[in-house]
Amino acid sequence: MWSVLWKGINWLFGPEDPGRPGHLWPRWIWLRALGLIFFSAFYSWFFQIRGLIGPKGLLPAGEYLEQAAEQFGAKRFWMVPSLLWFASSDRAIITLCVIGLAASLLLVLNVWPRGMIAICFLIFLSIISAAQDFASYQSDGMLLAAGFLSLFFAPAGFWPGLGKKSPPSRASLFLLQWLWFQIYFESGVVKWASHDPEWRHLTALDHYYENGPLPNWIGWYAQQLPHGFQATMTVATLVIEIFVVWMLFLPRRYRRICFCIVTPFQIGIILTANLAFLNYFTLVLGFLLLDDEIFDSLFRRVGLVRGTPSPPAPLPQGGEGSRKNWLAARMVKPVSLAIHGLFLCWIFYNTAAQILLMFFPVLPLPVTPIEALEPFRISDRYGLFAVMTTARYEIEFQGSRDGVNWIAYPFRYKPQDPREAPRICAPYQPRFDWNLWFASLGGWRDYPFVLSTEVHLLKNTPQVLTLFAGNPFGNDPPRQVRAVEWQYWFTDLATKRQEGLWWRRKFIGLYAPTLKRDPDGEIGITENPDSGDEPLGPVR
Repeated sequence: MWSVLWKGINWLFGPEDPGRPGHLWPRWIWLRALGLIFFSAFYSWFFQIRGLIGPKGLLPAGEYLEQAAEQFGAKRFWMVPSLLWFASSDRAIITLCVIGLAASLLLVLNVWPRGMIAICFLIFLSIISAAQDFASYQSDGMLLAAGFLSLFFAPAGFWPGLGKKSPPSRASLFLLQWLWFQIYFESGVVKWASHDPEWRHLTALDHYYENGPLPNWIGWYAQQLPHGFQATMTVATLVIEIFVVWMLFLPRRYRRICFCIVTPFQIGIILTANLAFLNYFTLVLGFLLLDDEIFDSLFRRVGLVRGTPSPPAPLPQGGEGSRKNWLAARMVKPVSLAIHGLFLCWIFYNTAAQILLMFFPVLPLPVTPIEALEPFRISDRYGLFAVMTTARYEIEFQGSRDGVNWIAYPFRYKPQDPREAPRICAPYQPRFDWNLWFASLGGWRDYPFVLSTEVHLLKNTPQVLTLFAGNPFGNDPPRQVRAVEWQYWFTDLATKRQEGLWWRRKFIGLYAPTLKRDPDGEIGITENPDSGDEPLGPVR
């Protein structure tokens, strides 16, 4: 019985059979792409992190960690897993970004993949755990989950090449494929289960391109296409996400067909929307649906020759030293498999349980394992665009020296000037601009970084000013700052041709309280958009 159990464990968590088509090339492609995605994430943070969570940023990480320490006590290191507990100065957070950039590039170059993935995961987790509102995106959890699973999927060694001597385990491969399935299937289910009329009436894409977080100019042209096309793509989205992705569990031929369907689908999303690294991530994760056989065939067609994977190393016939090394390896293997199995089974339970609970909320499934891993965001539940926004609102910060004439602070990526074409910035993620889109869908009290931005603009804080494209007040900050709201619409082809306008916009009014800076440096409130004028507390 024990021998059968051991064989089963070794089959599941041990390496793939080298005698059958494996996944060496898909793994190689995925890990290079994972390094590039990590690089894009750290690159984005490098230029924003001081203004977002630095000591003089909008939501300082240090202050957040102090509050977490008071709330969680000794459990704070588990509840908020971050290296920033040791230091959260500007120098410390920039250093983390630089180390992350270096590790991600080394991963792209295939230098010690497991070590570089571990560094990237730890640093990204450290930043995300302390970033508060600026880390509320599902894509962050996806990247952390994939990074953690790739620790078990990556080949051993400092310079492993294709990793023939260290084939991937079946369990780690399956869980990365399962993550791919989760992202699609759960997103499709929440779209339909939300009963959103935009999805039910097939109008979800009619204004999707103009109402996403950061539209681009290709999306502007895509929105000019007729409703018939948009309705067809809406149906295609639901069919792919809810039904087509089940082909993952069918034989190899059907997985290849599935890959050929979802890949153009993702490329279309990448071209028409600025969704940061999200769709690049999902696109390359789909390469794990393929196997080495298809790459062998491709290489033969172009005249390249690739050797077959090396068989497992035999029992050494050398001296006593080599035999001792072999015996030591035999002792280490059960421990390695046990760790491998514990974490991968834990993650699979969490993710599978959450899918089951989507359909059967009353199932008596233990939730403690799910809650225990929540701070690490490696077994999350996903659901993208469950409800489509039907109108676009933009928050704009304005400053004034006299309270009469107001000048807008220019954004780097958000829509503002109606004559300026929407930009392409993905996979770069301007988190400040993104969060303002989310804030525009709710009230300012739910997004404290908006009022914090006003305070820092009154103070001319350099770190926060870098989040904007410029400072219209130079070294002399304004006396008053306010956040106002506009509604934006894409124009049509005729308007753009005649007037050169990409957008039309209408002024809505004040979004958040108007702040003023008194001669003594104190900051107060001159106007409050809330009818109740509830006390705001101290303005720092």
